[in-house]
Amino acid sequence: MIHRRDLLKSALLLSAVSPTAHLLAAQSRPATFSYAVLKGQARALAASAYEPPRRLAPEKLQRLDYDQYQSLRFRPERALWADTDGGFRVQFYHLGRTFKEPVRMHEVVNGEARELLYRAADYDFGRSGITARDLPADLSYAGFHIQAQTNWASDVMSFLGASYFRAISNDTRQYGISARALAFDTAINGPEEFPRFTSFWFERPPSNARTVVIYAMLDSPSAAGAYRFEVTPGSPQVMEVDAAIYPRKPVERVGIAPLTSMFQCGENDRRMSNDWRPEIHDSDGLSILTGNGEWIWRPVVNPQGVRVSSYMDENPRGFGLMQRDRVFEHYQDDGAFYDRRPSLWIEPKGAWGKGAVQLVELPTPDETHDNIVAFWNPAAKLQPGSELLFAYRMHWATQTPFSSALARVVATRTGIGGVIGQPRRYYSGRFAIDFHGGELATILPGATVEPVISASRGQVEITSARPLRSIDGFRAMFDVRLTDESTDPIDLRLFLKKNGQPLTETWMYQWTPPGPRERRDALMATGARLE
Repeated sequence: MIHRRDLLKSALLLSAVSPTAHLLAAQSRPATFSYAVLKGQARALAASAYEPPRRLAPEKLQRLDYDQYQSLRFRPERALWADTDGGFRVQFYHLGRTFKEPVRMHEVVNGEARELLYRAADYDFGRSGITARDLPADLSYAGFHIQAQTNWASDVMSFLGASYFRAISNDTRQYGISARALAFDTAINGPEEFPRFTSFWFERPPSNARTVVIYAMLDSPSAAGAYRFEVTPGSPQVMEVDAAIYPRKPVERVGIAPLTSMFQCGENDRRMSNDWRPEIHDSDGLSILTGNGEWIWRPVVNPQGVRVSSYMDENPRGFGLMQRDRVFEHYQDDGAFYDRRPSLWIEPKGAWGKGAVQLVELPTPDETHDNIVAFWNPAAKLQPGSELLFAYRMHWATQTPFSSALARVVATRTGIGGVIGQPRRYYSGRFAIDFHGGELATILPGATVEPVISASRGQVEITSARPLRSIDGFRAMFDVRLTDESTDPIDLRLFLKKNGQPLTETWMYQWTPPGPRERRDALMATGARLE
């Protein structure tokens, strides 16, 4: 489980400064550099045994508490490219606290790379209790964050911790969901492996550039890799990603383009809704556009145990963890502003072959932990000595970048089933799904709209689909009557159709029914007469 508090708030608070102009001057001797050279270095690295970092941050830095670490600020006048008109500036996170593994930084100019060497004078140590005399001269960095000429006082992206990174969309200017370069053995028996970026290269942008190019070396016990990021801030912010992965050993579960988010509670899952805020989440669902053109919406939950869902596909057209609910009143949070959190959509480039979009849902007690993960898991297993090439486009935005002619899900609500006014004689779950868009607003009164519903277990009953004028859409409702005492998850599927043709995307859900005692207690609370 990922601890968000250090990872996310460090990115926000350490960047809350307004830069002036100066160039980070400490550099090493130049070396020839290109993406081809980087891939060659990654392939050679994978051919040798993995070596963990030999030197970590000094103990005094590792012992910093949260507030002390936040007070370590990079001086904005020292930012890389601060004295140029290239349109971007780079500031560097200091080593400390949980960010103890050094990361090397380089600038690339005309095909030559120079390492950017650490200088204590580039930092304001604030109330950290650290002074320059406490630190070795050959220290390195923990990560970086970038600002653009549209607003020098605000980040457009940040890389900090393992291979984690995040970005904003200009229409919200809010961090939220994170991405990773690669995921190994997520949610299987045994520890998860977190590959990390060990070095970065920043290509100096031309005058008034709107795009910045970043390269990175990835390393871990199971693989090495080379990455190229072409970043264009805006609404949405778009990243073109090229990845070359070189396995050292077989991996049971590999995640390509992994996304990491948080869901504590929402309208569909109130298990951990012990907070005064009605909803708390960075993302409320997984969206998939399959290779055959089907749109799928899968609301996420905060489960009681680890859950992994696989959606088999071939050459997927896209997937993403989305924050569809943009209504402030649904969150009532005027500090975290969950209604402004960006969604992240992955658009594969080229044929990705057979595999599955996998969704991992972990239990979390609060909003400080990321507990939702989604990625592409290729059917072909990683083999030592091979080269795995993936390219994709990332859209950090408030909406899915591609529109569909079909109506989409805008709300999922759950509760106890049964007919109002009639005593309940058995336990059932109620599901109400609201759809908006497509042709729904133009359907004439009296037209037959049919809900197509399936359940992997139990009996579907009390089905309906009727207009919901408040959203110019439709509401589908149904109950699932339990036919056994199992608490194993039940897979549900629903879409609306008219004249044999689909009107909506496909809603999928995994419902974990309560145990026999909880069912009885819920029924007794309603005054039920049990069979």
